[in-house]
Amino acid sequence: MEERLSVASGELLATIRAGVATVTLNRPAALNALTLAMIEGLAAWLDAWERDPRVRLVVLRGAGERAFCAGGDVLALRGSDLAANAHFMASEYALDHRIHTYPKPVVAIVDGIAMGGGMGLAQGARLRIVGSRTRMAMPEVSIGLFPDVGGSYFLSRLPGHVGAY
Repeated sequence: MEERLSVASGELLATIRAGVATVTLNRPAALNALTLAMIEGLAAWLDAWERDPRVRLVVLRGAGERAFCAGGDVLALRGSDLAANAHFMASEYALDHRIHTYPKPVVAIVDGIAMGGGMGLAQGARLRIVGSRTRMAMPEVSIGLFPDVGGSYFLSRLPGHVGAY
């Protein structure tokens, strides 16, 4: 039996089938950029699924062929006040930490672009599956900003010092 879930006006979808909860970031026109509603919806699902014996594994994926997740929706953030931006960032970082410490396995299928907040989601997963179309980046470092979403942690641990580049 399959269960279908939707939050954030359909921007975040999930199915539960055969012990696997598959979450789809569903904003392909925006490269699956994260909104606050998507972050809060995924956090609530993870809380519920932790106690749900029907869910043994969580899979994260992006809709469309271009991106897993291009990060936070910077256009929406640009139009917000400082308090709203701080709430967005705190919620995003808490979600990344939640994924990183989640007691059930989380798998990220990173097909296409993964930048910023998308890297935060993927790097917290126990297993990351990437393909030939995958392009990962933390673009903020190229303009002298520190990498957020745990970037200084995971970039420093990449093999061959590739994180420095």
